[in-house]
Amino acid sequence: MSLRVLVVALIAQLLLGAALIYVAARGFPFIGGGRAVADGRRAGAPVARVDRFDGRRAFAELRREVALGPRPAGSATARALAQRLRLALPDGRFEPLPGGLRNVSGRLAGSRPALLIAAHYDTKDLPGFVGANDGAAGTAMLLELARALARARPPGGQEIRFVLFDGEESPRGSPPGAFLRDGVRGSRAHLAAHRGELAALVLLDFVANRNVTLPREAGSDPRLWARLRAAARRVGVAAAFPDRTRDEIYDDHTAFARAGIPSIDLIDFDYPPFHTRRDRVDQVSARSLDAVGEAVLELVRRGPLP
Repeated sequence: MSLRVLVVALIAQLLLGAALIYVAARGFPFIGGGRAVADGRRAGAPVARVDRFDGRRAFAELRREVALGPRPAGSATARALAQRLRLALPDGRFEPLPGGLRNVSGRLAGSRPALLIAAHYDTKDLPGFVGANDGAAGTAMLLELARALARARPPGGQEIRFVLFDGEESPRGSPPGAFLRDGVRGSRAHLAAHRGELAALVLLDFVANRNVTLPREAGSDPRLWARLRAAARRVGVAAAFPDRTRDEIYDDHTAFARAGIPSIDLIDFDYPPFHTRRDRVDQVSARSLDAVGEAVLELVRRGPLP
């Protein structure tokens, strides 16, 4: 065998070895990527310059909730989940709602009026719908924000309330167009009970899409959103918060905004699995959770809000 043939063979072996190492570390790039896609390492969300929010722990919580299966409001599964969520929040407690539902709330003491950080923990009552992004993502992010703020928040700041709303989704049989009447039950009840105690609301909804993109939703307060974008720039994730506005989306923040409480809704509504059985773990990303979580954490740490 000639020297030239030996050199070519050696180079081929080196290239093959490098390719195998890449596949082992990142997943095969042409057939869906296996675990690499599922845990978000190939997602396109920006990577933060800081490490104060634990995106991987939040993603583990998301997985844990999805593994429970469907969690529609009032179901035995949702009630069991609520028990665990209450224990995970500082000063955790239940807020009973009409129809046997209940919000789950927590609190970090401080000056009032309070900042409310919220999400919903129920899922749409559809067969096989597990709500990886629509339910679990916001819930998981809220729990991790509560942990991070309990550790790093300086004393004497603004009171922070954490509320996981029940009954955000309209119940089965509710007609199209009746969402604000039949859904958002937990948020409407919470507003009625606490309207005069709140300074602002940050709502976490679709926050884990792969390559998450969060323009301002038209019902969200422009000044509070501008402060969130500034926080995102400081931590290096501005690309996830483009400087544009999309149409209004009715959500848990709507009643608060209409009541004059500055509110923002973090919802990447360009999500094809919306209200389908494809809203599973393989459609969301730990990297997206981390990017959005770092931005919200920076916003709240720089309080008070609004």
